[in-house]
Amino acid sequence: MGKIQTMLQANKLAQGLLLAAFILVTAGAVYLIDRSVTAFLLMLASLLLLYYTSFSNGMKWSIAVFLLVIVIPFATSGGTSRESYMEVATQCGIYVAMALGLNIVVGFAGLLDMGFIAFFAVGAYTYGIFATGQANNFISGELFPLSGGSFWIFILIGGFIAGIFGILLGLPVLRVKGDYLAIVTLGFGEIIRIIFNNLEKPVNITNGAMGLSSIQPPDLFGFQFTFPHQFYFIVIGILLIVIFAVRRLEHSRLGRSWKAVRENEIAAQSMGIPLIRTKLMAFAIGASFSGMMGVVFAAKQTFIDPTSFTLIESITILVMVVLGGMGSVPGVILGASLVTILNLQVLTEFTSWLNQLSQQGIFEVPNALSPSKMQRFIFGMILILVAVFRPHGLIAARNRKLPPEAVKDPSPPLSKPEVQPD
Repeated sequence: MGKIQTMLQANKLAQGLLLAAFILVTAGAVYLIDRSVTAFLLMLASLLLLYYTSFSNGMKWSIAVFLLVIVIPFATSGGTSRESYMEVATQCGIYVAMALGLNIVVGFAGLLDMGFIAFFAVGAYTYGIFATGQANNFISGELFPLSGGSFWIFILIGGFIAGIFGILLGLPVLRVKGDYLAIVTLGFGEIIRIIFNNLEKPVNITNGAMGLSSIQPPDLFGFQFTFPHQFYFIVIGILLIVIFAVRRLEHSRLGRSWKAVRENEIAAQSMGIPLIRTKLMAFAIGASFSGMMGVVFAAKQTFIDPTSFTLIESITILVMVVLGGMGSVPGVILGASLVTILNLQVLTEFTSWLNQLSQQGIFEVPNALSPSKMQRFIFGMILILVAVFRPHGLIAARNRKLPPEAVKDPSPPLSKPEVQPD
């Protein structure tokens, strides 16, 4: 077995053939079978196999984009379950982008943020208020709702507003760290949710607990985006930009400053790193990614209310980062995808199957142990097992390695001054 693995690692052609065969088989199964959760998950697993190949980064990116843009949408279009498949894939993309934003705060900068869902809510309400008639309550002129074409501008506006809220959060927490930082950010997330829940008086801005409905869907050149398979391409486009930005930031001067602050604030400050600016940049950039996805979420759901932005959502996103590997971009992508798929599809399908068996009388389960009640228990057990056997995450963070000649001082050694004879 070891010889085969060594041979595959050295032979890129064999890796390519095996990967192509795996993609063809799984994509064909998804296309031909009306609804197969197993086939769909195996097709998505081809992205993970691609990560472990020895291809160049450029080749991996090209194949990944081809899989995401061409193969997956085509394979899922073969049956009536297309929209359910695309709904899962779209939700995965949204949570991956949010987890990458939180990874900047928690994984790179080492700042434990327990209220990250607040920035998601800010982005969602930023678009929802102006894409409905709600803005007419405090802006005269009956100018609202804005058309679906404004969605593309609001992606940037939502990210910008969420970034400002990230700075506002960062300012009061600069003097605390550790457990106290977690408490402060948790309180911030709850404050934002409560404000949105009660901001219908004295001026009705958010419509309170009733939420905002009939939000305008995106519109581009007269084409309206209303179905999950249409939103899938929007999410993938934003996600690719987010991944590219996070990868560039990770190895930039700012990214190295974040990691230095994470390891030791005093040592980082003594080396000339401005702590205040570095931390605020982490909060602002991470929040902006969440805000952009909040705009997409509001347009996709066409309805938002404060119950969509609870503490459990913040904890879920934090679990994605910790489970995948804090500070690891591919690990966070895997962790977010795994948690989303488990919650939306795998555990839901598994508990539905157990319920059917129980209703058919094949076996009886007490009400206290019914499959629907045990879904969160099963999810928790999976998290515990991963934490025990993979304590650094599914894909642990790795520092960039440079060849020895790249770190050597290229400048010639100083020559000794010549001594002039008397």
